[in-house]
Amino acid sequence: MEAQCKGSLADTITLQDILDAKKRIAPYVRKTPLLPFHASWDGDATETKEIFLKLENLHPIGCFKLRGACNAIRLLSPEQLHKGIYTASAGNFAQALSWSARMYDVRCDVIVPDHAPQAKLRPTLELGGHVTKVPFDTWWRVITEHKYEGMAGTFIHPVSDPAVIAGNGTAGLEILDDLPDVDTVIVPYGGGGLSCGIALAIKLQKPKVKVFACEVETAAPVKASFDAGKPVEFDYKASFVDGIGGKSVLDEMWPLVHTMLDGSIVVTLKQVAEALKLMVERSHVVAEGAGAAALAAAAMTGEAGGGKVVCVISGGNIDTNKLVQVLQGDIPESGSH
Repeated sequence: MEAQCKGSLADTITLQDILDAKKRIAPYVRKTPLLPFHASWDGDATETKEIFLKLENLHPIGCFKLRGACNAIRLLSPEQLHKGIYTASAGNFAQALSWSARMYDVRCDVIVPDHAPQAKLRPTLELGGHVTKVPFDTWWRVITEHKYEGMAGTFIHPVSDPAVIAGNGTAGLEILDDLPDVDTVIVPYGGGGLSCGIALAIKLQKPKVKVFACEVETAAPVKASFDAGKPVEFDYKASFVDGIGGKSVLDEMWPLVHTMLDGSIVVTLKQVAEALKLMVERSHVVAEGAGAAALAAAAMTGEAGGGKVVCVISGGNIDTNKLVQVLQGDIPESGSH
């Protein structure tokens, strides 16, 4: 597998790629636990019988992105490493790539949107990453064009690089190891790298398992694109749920998204806040908004169906002031720091 995508992703990534990634990153990325979640909710009852939390927030950098970043950087040549690497990230992949780059003593540059939270930028800097803030539209252009003028080194796409997707898919292998009879998996959707990676790992072995993306109401391009039957733009609005959402489904991701995912469950900001508060109070699990969105989708919408449902808690990097507001029963008003 090459570090950059050259062709249709739907035809590029195999189950063997994901199995190889599991071996490649094993010395650096530990298996995360899958825990049952027990709680009751106000409002309409859902069909869901059993909910499990896949705790990706327990990685050293607090999120799943370490899987894909570590796999991608380990596939680069010494010549590529010598020239440095760079990416575009809202924060979590920035940490993951900086963490991985530090192992090889190579320079890592990160282009971030100007609303990226300090809770994610501070660790990136501490890990040796070099941060460049740009307006959201400029950042999104880097995501879609896979380059930033004037930046040296190899660009590692945070979403559509096949090595990143294969690395992310190792979480799906772990879910099947721990819960072979899983019925549904719900994955927060930022750009599709995690949800599609997990879907590949699971559906290439057990095609009847459903894998849903979950999105927040202020940033739901996947639901809009499924409804339209093609990638469409969404009127993105920043919120405290800063780890997921964008203006659209990336063109190169759409074939994979459309064939591997069973749809998207959209949740409200209020539901995300309620789910986050419940996780802290009942399971002593701290998640960022994106991670809590999966639990909200499973427990508060009635769209996940019955049986055994796994919620991927994608990360736990939340600003302390936002967490305090949520625990007090409030909804942070924006994605500001």
